[in-house]
Amino acid sequence: MIVGIDVGTTAVKAVGIDADGAVLERHEESYPLSTPQQGWAEQDPDDWVRATETALSSLDTDSVGFSGQMHGLVALDERDVPLRPAILWNDQRTAAECAEIERRIGLDRLIALTGNRALTGFTAPKLLWLRTHEPDVYARIRSILLPKDYVRLKLFGTRAIDVADASGTLLFDVANRRWSDEVLAALELPGEWLPPSFESPEIAGAGDQAAGALGVGVTGPGPVSVVLGTSGVVFGTLAAYKPDAQARVHVFCHAVPATWHAMGVMLSAAGSLQWLHDALAPAVSFDDLLAEAAAWPPGCEGLLFAPYLAGERTPHADPEARGAFTGLSLRHDRGALVRAVLEGVAFGLRDSLELLRELGVQPEVGRVSGGGARSELWRAIVASVLDLPLEMTAVTEGAAYGAALLAAGGDPRETAARAVRVRGRTSPDPGWVAEYASLYDRFRALYPALRGV
Repeated sequence: MIVGIDVGTTAVKAVGIDADGAVLERHEESYPLSTPQQGWAEQDPDDWVRATETALSSLDTDSVGFSGQMHGLVALDERDVPLRPAILWNDQRTAAECAEIERRIGLDRLIALTGNRALTGFTAPKLLWLRTHEPDVYARIRSILLPKDYVRLKLFGTRAIDVADASGTLLFDVANRRWSDEVLAALELPGEWLPPSFESPEIAGAGDQAAGALGVGVTGPGPVSVVLGTSGVVFGTLAAYKPDAQARVHVFCHAVPATWHAMGVMLSAAGSLQWLHDALAPAVSFDDLLAEAAAWPPGCEGLLFAPYLAGERTPHADPEARGAFTGLSLRHDRGALVRAVLEGVAFGLRDSLELLRELGVQPEVGRVSGGGARSELWRAIVASVLDLPLEMTAVTEGAAYGAALLAAGGDPRETAARAVRVRGRTSPDPGWVAEYASLYDRFRALYPALRGV
């Protein structure tokens, strides 16, 4: 049995597969998230280790691949003991440090080197925050790791990181697939703190988005990954390093050697539907809400939803962006609000897809995953808004499955081609495509119109 481990934000997920990619075992162990101040998000790194040990104890294997939440900072002393709780990807404390990074390096040069602008979730601004606000901790740092790599170190004694996860630190030369001496010098950070970097197949590891894309077979031209989870992701493979000039999408190294990926992220995808359910109809099932939405035609007679409930990342790097319904009338009922949410999220995903197209991604099909993908109606709306057929895969374990495929060894393209199986397809509705194309122009006008309100 080959095992993939995903060190997530809420739990460790383990999946055991055979040599052909069939799932044999599943295991999940949860742990708490700490929010000691507004906007902070931390975890005890040893909670990840204990949870992984428990998950692995029920699985008979000596071949393990790792994936996990990206960007988190684990600061270690000379004995590899964490100096403080890990600062996670969704922590928002580093706005001042992000501005400092862009000032020191210059925004254009930062994007050219790292494929991204400085965002609060990334690893580098967390180090600068420690230097300013916890200098005693900073002075004792002897090495740093990302979450899954800390677990690997503790369980197997290997200090390493893959290029896919390293790309999310803002300390990595993404074009040349190595640590950036230029960024380290500009930020006055010691390069000896960083682990050796490897291609993903060399150490059977990848950040969660690259591993998740591998798990649905997005390893080269043709398919893109469309994730309808709490957040929404559109992920496509690039044959060469090509960052967006404004860094509206992330460009990272892929888990497939000698390739890169472009990724648009919207922060409130299925999370928007969850919010509407909890706020307006907590006693009503999601199936019943979706049935109400299905009674409305595309466009809901002019009702639009801006899905910026938690700020936005792609295409608007604006933590202060907020959601809104516009075009409400006396005719609109709860079902109309639900349908507007489904459509607003789909339009947000199209924002990302259009940016990927500008970078040269030529999608032929979307491989859809995430909790929202279970809705036939939502899949039909997204397929029609993107004008792209959506395929569902037989295995839905996401990043853990991709990690297992890396642990299987060999060329990840060949492994994924052998293991990933399509189990269903949703085609765009011909009657909806033109309607949504017209509505998309109205949707794109929402953010600039509402920004100053």
